[in-house]
Amino acid sequence: MSAETPPRLLSDPLWVPSKQAVGSTAMEIFRREISHDFEPLTDSAALHAWSVAAPDSFWDQIFRRAVSHGDRGPGPALAHDEGAAPRHARFFPNAQLNYAENVLAGADRPGAGPVAIVYRTEAGTRRELSWQQLRDQVARLANRLAAAGVAPGDTVACWLPNCPETVVTMLAANSLGAVFSSTSPDFGVDGVVDRFAQIAPKVLVVADGYRYGGREHRRLELLPELLGKLETVGLVIVVSELGPEPVLAELTCPTAVTVEGWAAAMAAAELPELRFHRQGFADPGFVLFSSGTTGLPKCIVHRAAGLLLKHWTEHVLHSDIRPGDRVFYFTTCGWMMWNWLVGALAVGATIVLYDGSPFAPDSGVLWDLAQDEEVTFFGVGAKYLDACRSQGLRPAETHRLPALRTIASTGSPLSADCFEYVYDSVAADIHLASISGGTDICGCFVLGDPTRAVYAGEIQGPAIGLAVDVATEDGQSLAGQPGRQGELVCRNAFPSMPLGFLGDLDGARFEAAYFSGVAGVWTQGDFAEWTDHGGFVISGRSDATLNSGGVRIGTAEIYRQVEALPEVLESLAIGQVEGADTRIVLFVRLAPGVRLDETLTSRIKTRLRSHASPRHVPARILAVEDLPRTRSGKLAELAVADVVNGRPVRNSGALANPESLEVFRGILTNP
Repeated sequence: MSAETPPRLLSDPLWVPSKQAVGSTAMEIFRREISHDFEPLTDSAALHAWSVAAPDSFWDQIFRRAVSHGDRGPGPALAHDEGAAPRHARFFPNAQLNYAENVLAGADRPGAGPVAIVYRTEAGTRRELSWQQLRDQVARLANRLAAAGVAPGDTVACWLPNCPETVVTMLAANSLGAVFSSTSPDFGVDGVVDRFAQIAPKVLVVADGYRYGGREHRRLELLPELLGKLETVGLVIVVSELGPEPVLAELTCPTAVTVEGWAAAMAAAELPELRFHRQGFADPGFVLFSSGTTGLPKCIVHRAAGLLLKHWTEHVLHSDIRPGDRVFYFTTCGWMMWNWLVGALAVGATIVLYDGSPFAPDSGVLWDLAQDEEVTFFGVGAKYLDACRSQGLRPAETHRLPALRTIASTGSPLSADCFEYVYDSVAADIHLASISGGTDICGCFVLGDPTRAVYAGEIQGPAIGLAVDVATEDGQSLAGQPGRQGELVCRNAFPSMPLGFLGDLDGARFEAAYFSGVAGVWTQGDFAEWTDHGGFVISGRSDATLNSGGVRIGTAEIYRQVEALPEVLESLAIGQVEGADTRIVLFVRLAPGVRLDETLTSRIKTRLRSHASPRHVPARILAVEDLPRTRSGKLAELAVADVVNGRPVRNSGALANPESLEVFRGILTNP
């Protein structure tokens, strides 16, 4: 900074949208085209206020723009019984549409380019699929799935990297009215079974392996064990990621299962006609998984139509994604951001897939991708931007990024230092959008706004259509009280509110998960506060769910593996806030005479890595003599997390052994 340049005040914006940028956003479309009984929509705050005050009119307008193929049907956009809670609302009760049909129709949006998917890997592989090639592959795979007996309501699952075949499988399954689910290949057999055994897939699409950090990780050798635990699978399709078609005949799989390569599955003599099974708006389309503190991962059932509408608002209104744009998000197929990324096809954008480490073969690989592919929307985790800052990367000097308009960051809170870093070292005139939501809604509660200024450390505003607020434990709103921390809540219904949890017939688990924190309203489990600018600051999880590197991890998955070791009697995992991220810390209570040495520490980490996933491996493991628990015997994870992170301990009166908390004070002061 030169002597003539005055220092920037903390209250100054880092970025103000230009008139040209604002004029090109979908905000202008709404100003021109939406008729309503309220004051003119002069800005995005007015649009948000109208969207929650008149949800029927608002979502009706979104449907008409997001759904290019389908029948809206008669009746209201939002129906609910008088006095019923928002979670019982019904959107478009008479509509008939198909998600895949509308996603593939992105090719017909004015301005859409010829390419639908670009795929790159850390090994240097690059492939393209045109819109027509994508449509043809979806038709061929849908034909094969139908021949395998897949019908509306059946489930198709993927254990695949972030490759085009995963997108093709999702759209092919959905075209038939089937339910789709996916997880990433770094999950071990136990992690996959914990998820897929609950949804009883009829077809499983897997990879022979994947590459990460310069190493190949083979998965085909695990297939016989996996199929022995997934008894509903009748067809397995293998995608070759590590080389030529593998020799499938050498696999010892159950005789009732047909195993074939991707090429064989696509080898119909003639290109079949692609038909779309249109469904009701509330019919299930996807299952996503979110781990909790007890039991197996929760199977969150989403309506595909609800995601279509919610993602359209986020892509077009909040992210200014346009037909012909190139949209990239660094994600795996086990994270909801993968579904979010695929949804950008419906806008007419090209999606850019990348599989591998963001730092292999070097730290600039993702910036190389942004430059080479002329990416317009670049999405990464907050931890990645913090790593770039720590390493002193300056893409503004090393790369040409003239096409880039938006950088999005999610997974964990983006620090003020990282905001400063982006505008200093990446691009001075760019929209930096910190966003936050969850697998629970497969979307965002708070996110960017291309029509408003960006301030360091702040998320710009609430999602359009969602009555997002910060509330006290008794439900009192903290709006107008910037800086006061409370729970992030949503007070109204929205289309991507999930249908519920699979197997939760009376809805009790769903109710307890989201509506027991602040009675009557959706409680996300995040600490948050309003800002002076009408934005938000997210401070981290307010429940015991872990969030490391942007991936939500349930402590139950960790305990199940660790406590399978005879040396470990009991374990407790918490998230320790560390800069812009959260690291997992595991406390173990050991059997008499057992000592936590390097050998046992290594065994614990190896078991978690191989049976769950590398993301479940804690940063630190410490032995303690006692663990705090409630009077009913439940481990008090929140109390330990509060102590470790320097917060007041919540509900300490409910602890049977509060004295046990003392050992955790200062226990992690050493790195």
